[in-house]
Amino acid sequence: MVLLAAVAPCVPAQRLNDKLLNRPYTDHRRWHLGFSVGLHTQDLKFTHNGFVTEDGETWFMDQPSFSPGFCVNGLFDLRLNDYFSLRLSPGMYFGNREVKMREAITGATATQNVKSAYVVLPIDVKFSAQRFRNVRPYLVGGVMPAFDVTKKRSEYLKLKTTDMFLTVGFGCDFYLPYFKLNPEIKFCFGLADMLEHKRPDLVDEPDRLKFTQSLKKVTTQMVVLTFYFE
Repeated sequence: MVLLAAVAPCVPAQRLNDKLLNRPYTDHRRWHLGFSVGLHTQDLKFTHNGFVTEDGETWFMDQPSFSPGFCVNGLFDLRLNDYFSLRLSPGMYFGNREVKMREAITGATATQNVKSAYVVLPIDVKFSAQRFRNVRPYLVGGVMPAFDVTKKRSEYLKLKTTDMFLTVGFGCDFYLPYFKLNPEIKFCFGLADMLEHKRPDLVDEPDRLKFTQSLKKVTTQMVVLTFYFE
């Protein structure tokens, strides 16, 4: 009777700890493949230089709102040890940004839609915590080269085609019976000045060239919500 009394309280705890693990050996593979789909927002950060036109105008640029974009990527994950892995996830980011130009004194405005289709090659280091049942949170950071393949037109502002991002984010691995689902949020900070300062196509159009002349540099930022399937 004493023995039964001692063992009985341990039975529920033992059953709790013996909960079935989904895909228990998936993290022990040397490498594995997957894909992802997601949404993102692109932001342009403008640095002005105080340029004043011959007519006494001073123009300022801003992106007042954000439009959601779509992204799709492949995934190659290389296991380094129990906690770290190296990820390559080439793909494409499609987005649109609306830029508003405003004159400081008269309040005159102009707008421009900046569309982009980035071919990207994110290279990330992933640090994962210990797995708890079917959940494993992680942090991720790295770099992301990007190349815009949209056709550039003669507009108020013209952006360069190549950029380099520093990326940092976090997510969580959910181990499902047939695959692993990883929701992830990533913040991307562009390092390059994306503004095309030399505009020979606008030499004879000072009313359009003044917007480029008013800016010192333009950088890109993104927030990306991604769902990986592995």
